[in-house]
Amino acid sequence: MKVVLLAGGYGTRISEESQFRPKPMIEIGGKPILWHIMKEYLHYGFDEFIICAGYKQEYIKNYFAHYFLQASDISFDFRVEGEKDHREIHTSSFEPWKVTVVDTGLDTMTGGRIKRIQPYVGDEPFLLTYGDGVCDVDIRRTVEFHRSHGKLVTMTAVKPEGRFGILDLDGDRIASFREKSKDDVGYINGGYMVMEPAIFDYIDGDDTTLERKPLETIADEGQLMAFKHNGFWQCMDTMRDREKLERLWASGEAPWKVWDK
Repeated sequence: MKVVLLAGGYGTRISEESQFRPKPMIEIGGKPILWHIMKEYLHYGFDEFIICAGYKQEYIKNYFAHYFLQASDISFDFRVEGEKDHREIHTSSFEPWKVTVVDTGLDTMTGGRIKRIQPYVGDEPFLLTYGDGVCDVDIRRTVEFHRSHGKLVTMTAVKPEGRFGILDLDGDRIASFREKSKDDVGYINGGYMVMEPAIFDYIDGDDTTLERKPLETIADEGQLMAFKHNGFWQCMDTMRDREKLERLWASGEAPWKVWDK
């Protein structure tokens, strides 16, 4: 099952960093948050990624183009003449994943980005999440839950500190989306979704926002299910969020570092 990562937005709410690089490439503990997310998926056995790039997409491509060298101890011997390779690899510690980076456009909305990577997904279910949030959800259990109910989309529902739209739940079924009011306390869209390929039929084009008409329609049809996760979840919308994640990583107790537990 392939993993689709949304990584093409401008990241305007964290412009102190995103003016220089795309938001998913902002580092936590010296590694892009995108790397952290991919490590989570790899821990559960998912090693093929499709990255929906856009804003400063060349930064993401360059990162993976040089990833092998960055993860290796290497000698460069420029005393050697001719066509002989001047490099000698000593040790490497790179991850065994396949990464496809797709330029899905500069101003394309989330649904449009997903529509554009349809040829790379094919006619099979896939995983989807945002490139700016980490979580300690058991992704294998999320997939098992999705297969058990047979619906079109499973979304991981989380309870954060606040400031997001609300999911109205009817048991495990997501009945509707709505804007959060002051008195609301409930689950929100935490990403970490599982989708059937029929999702592409609900997306019109580049101007389609996934979280609006497509998911609202699917919810109305009773085809959107919630995998409730009451553990750790944190997005990186602001510098305050980034600093929180940095502190957790530096403490050695980052909850999303499931691959080290």
